[in-house]
Amino acid sequence: METGKSGFSEAGLRRLHDVLARHVDSGRIPGLVALVSRGGETHVETIGTMSHDGGASMRRDTIFRMASTSKPVAMAAAMVLLDECRLRLDDLVEPWLPELADRRVLKRIDGPLDDTVPARRPITVRDLLTSTFGLGMDMTTLGTPIMGAIFEQGLTPDLPEPMPEPDEWMRRLGTLPLMHQPGERWQYQISHDVLSVLVARVTGQSFEEFLRERIFGPLGMKDTGFHVPDEKIDRLPTLYAPDPRTGEFHVWDEAKGGRWSRPPAFQGGGGGLVSTADDYHAYFRMLLNGGTHGTERILSRPAVELMTTNRLTPEQQAARHAMAVNNVHVSYGQGQHGGWGMGMAVRTYRGDYAPIGQFGWDGGSGTTTYADPENRLTGILLTQVGMSVPDPARLIHDFWTTLYQAIDD
Repeated sequence: METGKSGFSEAGLRRLHDVLARHVDSGRIPGLVALVSRGGETHVETIGTMSHDGGASMRRDTIFRMASTSKPVAMAAAMVLLDECRLRLDDLVEPWLPELADRRVLKRIDGPLDDTVPARRPITVRDLLTSTFGLGMDMTTLGTPIMGAIFEQGLTPDLPEPMPEPDEWMRRLGTLPLMHQPGERWQYQISHDVLSVLVARVTGQSFEEFLRERIFGPLGMKDTGFHVPDEKIDRLPTLYAPDPRTGEFHVWDEAKGGRWSRPPAFQGGGGGLVSTADDYHAYFRMLLNGGTHGTERILSRPAVELMTTNRLTPEQQAARHAMAVNNVHVSYGQGQHGGWGMGMAVRTYRGDYAPIGQFGWDGGSGTTTYADPENRLTGILLTQVGMSVPDPARLIHDFWTTLYQAIDD
């Protein structure tokens, strides 16, 4: 690769390689694929192996479980519908999601499930797009009746039992009160899976069919979907969730016969995608290009701007920031960006090497994907080690530090 043109220094890229290799050499990260691009130049690192006890080497086309880095990509389906006026930001969702009509809201976040008041207003499309519809994952409220009910009903993707098919999932969701009034508070995860159902019902297609037709196909994302077909399964590594106390590797998901070896009952935009570094690069480059890919327009420029700029009020942002900084021991420092757009974090203050305006997200399976308009930079790092231990988070932090120190212009 020619340096100088790209704006990466040779010494900086060597340091990037050395730091990534150090994590793999430690024995705590079996393997990784990293892709960094700036302007027209792309640099890829493949280090280590598919399994913690050796086996096949990591390759550029290794397929990874994207976990929550699914969110920024899956969000594009809803943005297409906005562009085409098949949805409007302030449409009520009830015509398509009658399960969410006539909501009740908890009087207290830790109160019993039947101690509620009526919602002040119905839920809108905007509430779902900005993760403020009133229900979500909140690590500060673990142990409350409502969080217990969310887990018991199987409404999140990381439980031993996979999520049920969409109509049953919505039925279960509809039995619960909201935690907060619609539009009031940013909350993680559940809104993205509700959007998966909304897109499918509006389009009359499965969520994956619509994404394939409008996003994956046009961008050439040939290895992205909600499962890995048999002929590609040898490109999917084992996913580990190491023991938090001992660091011992525990298998969370095998490749052959595992969760992603067959189509899921629920195609969840919150965390269900599998993909490759090059597929994700195509998507984030499209966002950096204001919605275009080559000569083809995928999303309108205003749709991209809505997704990639902060949508939260100062009060909502304060609550999201507090959740991030007070849960460092759980998140290992992930999530401290300040803002949130649609489907992704947006940096609103400078807390580390990355500038304000950087957008993207991280995944609990040891993935990180961001783009930075100021530096015309994309970074993607994919591993097979879950965030049950700090090791993948520390690797991710070191990846971003070394990527930014490699900028040379």
